[in-house]
Amino acid sequence: MRYFLTGRQPPPSAILLVESGSRGLLEGLIGGLRRTWGPDFYIDLVTCYATPPRGFDAGCTRIYRVSEYRGRRRRRQLYRELARNGYSQMGIVCSGEPLMLKWKWALALRLPAKVFAINENGDYFWLDRKHLSTIRQFLILRAGLAGSGAVRTLARLFSFPFALAYLILYAAAVHARRALRG
Repeated sequence: MRYFLTGRQPPPSAILLVESGSRGLLEGLIGGLRRTWGPDFYIDLVTCYATPPRGFDAGCTRIYRVSEYRGRRRRRQLYRELARNGYSQMGIVCSGEPLMLKWKWALALRLPAKVFAINENGDYFWLDRKHLSTIRQFLILRAGLAGSGAVRTLARLFSFPFALAYLILYAAAVHARRALRG
């Protein structure tokens, strides 16, 4: 993940999109990306779906399906191939769905591209130092610490160690009593 410490944008060459969320979300975003960077700008896709998204021009782009890269050796082959393609930007869908969770973060950490996160509204923001307040708000929202759910989440977090200690002590007492009687 390059360009995290700077707000600088790399010179645009190609985009890699990681479709790790709802299909409709990426279908709506592709048109906007084409308008922003031009129709001839290469947009490649990493997906778990069998078919490409609507509006995705398969003639000038590559589609990588993660189902074809099972096993450690094949995953490393995919990482090397994607790194050779020289993407300047990489978009990952962060819509709160656990779809391809490990894949998207592994790709974000391994590829030398500037990463932008796409939320469930189809908006995106860059993952860099200039956008730390946006990233913080996004993480607080995802963790359930925003709005009315914050009190409930904090109460669960605070009560968890006590509930766990009670259950461990109870299980220990039951097993000790059973061992003494037997």
